Amino acid sequence: MSTAEARVRPGSNLDYPFGDGRPDTGDAILVAPGIWWVRMRLPMQLNHINLYLLEDGDGWTVVDSGIKNEETQQAWETLFTGPMKSRKIKRVIVTHMHPDHIGLAGWLVRKFDVELWITRTEYLMCRNLAADTGFEAPTEALRFYRAAGFPEDLLENYRTRFGGFGMGVYRLPNAFHRIVEGDIIEIGPNKWRVVGGNGHSPEHACLWCPELNVFISGDQLLPKISSNVSVHPTEPEANSLQDWLDSCTKLKGIVPDSALVLPSHNEPFRKATLRLQELIDHHEEGMDKLITLCAEPKRAVDVFPALFRSRITQGNYGMATGESLAHLNCLRARGRILRTSDKNGINWYEAI
Repeated sequence: MSTAEARVRPGSNLDYPFGDGRPDTGDAILVAPGIWWVRMRLPMQLNHINLYLLEDGDGWTVVDSGIKNEETQQAWETLFTGPMKSRKIKRVIVTHMHPDHIGLAGWLVRKFDVELWITRTEYLMCRNLAADTGFEAPTEALRFYRAAGFPEDLLENYRTRFGGFGMGVYRLPNAFHRIVEGDIIEIGPNKWRVVGGNGHSPEHACLWCPELNVFISGDQLLPKISSNVSVHPTEPEANSLQDWLDSCTKLKGIVPDSALVLPSHNEPFRKATLRLQELIDHHEEGMDKLITLCAEPKRAVDVFPALFRSRITQGNYGMATGESLAHLNCLRARGRILRTSDKNGINWYEAI
């Protein structure tokens, strides 16, 4: 298959050792010695998340938890009496702070009286975002989206939905066990190294076990979709995309093509370096298209056609805007795009 053909269907050139097989809700599939694949439903367009159970002596280490809702909680209860065979959870490791990953972590650690293992930035950022629940949208955020080109109806929609992050997250514990890149975590008979990543979230943690040749990638490496890489109102000048590209390059030097990659979405796969290069090329091509599109000044909301194939609706408008700004900020940092502001505070981007 040519590179051009592979880009039509991302991930089509990878190896999927389990084919289209996937665990039913409340069930688990053994994917490597002592490692079980669990799948939970999500109430959104991306309708599932993969979680992993690692045999840990007389109990389990859980990697990620699913979003906070009754359906996910019930799926866990089914697991406790089924595949987990009433063996207790000994710790919960969370790759990053997005609700589909951390949503029920607080519930699990309280239920089993165990520690939450997570990087410091992810823990603190999650606590910070959850604390917005019930508050009005801040002036800085409204200014940020107005500058990107949001019309008034979408600004009002943002005001209405602001603070919703905490709805998908069970109350976190007041203490946590910090993990950092390079840490070695002993789980059962195996040693797992923490591998950091940036861009999709501030301090994402992956887990790499060379002995098993298994890499638990979270959202840092997915086979068929590209993780959202955005700029947010809290850090409007962030260069999230360059952080992401640097992380992909780093992972190419760590995870061999023979490794079994256990992602948070889609199916387990092999050929990590091939997929990482595909992701890098995807974003670089997007930036090339932006340079062409911005021959005449454009707002952030005007550049969606250069980056997205699917239709942008009210439901994903904010995410698309954040990713567009990530690409534009990266090009600004490279000296390829100039940003100016008009008298109404709207930012315009023009290729240099």
